[in-house]
Amino acid sequence: MVVRGFHHTSFTVSDMERSLAFYRDLLGMQVVVDRRTSDTYLSTITGFPNVRLHIVYLQLDVPDGHILELIEYQSHPGQATPLRTNNPGVGHLCFVVEDLPALYEKLRAAGTTFVSPPVEITAGVNKGGYAVYLRDPDGSPLELLQPPAHRVA
Repeated sequence: MVVRGFHHTSFTVSDMERSLAFYRDLLGMQVVVDRRTSDTYLSTITGFPNVRLHIVYLQLDVPDGHILELIEYQSHPGQATPLRTNNPGVGHLCFVVEDLPALYEKLRAAGTTFVSPPVEITAGVNKGGYAVYLRDPDGSPLELLQPPAHRVA
């Protein structure tokens, strides 16, 4: 077997504190690692000499919760690029939620950008559920999914 599982999903962020206010404080993820590093191996794997990074791992309080890694390049900041979901190479992370209308209102009141209000899913495996696309503080696309009552995601 070549691949045996997933370890984490990573987003590069421009302002770690702003991103933590979103992922930790608004979405309820828990910080499991928070480190500032300039380890030599990171320069090699990122391709940036003498790189300095602020890396935070976040996780939901669920069994086998997936890790979200946020990286702030402190020594080699990049430029913001359009992260439209129809651009090749742009992905998104989908969170399963229990009460999408309530979370939508909480995030909207906090200034989160949404593509639309929550929409009922009318076809496919999640028919009867609800979903919405939104943006994190750096514009990374995210999805919130409330599965239909007959199915747990």
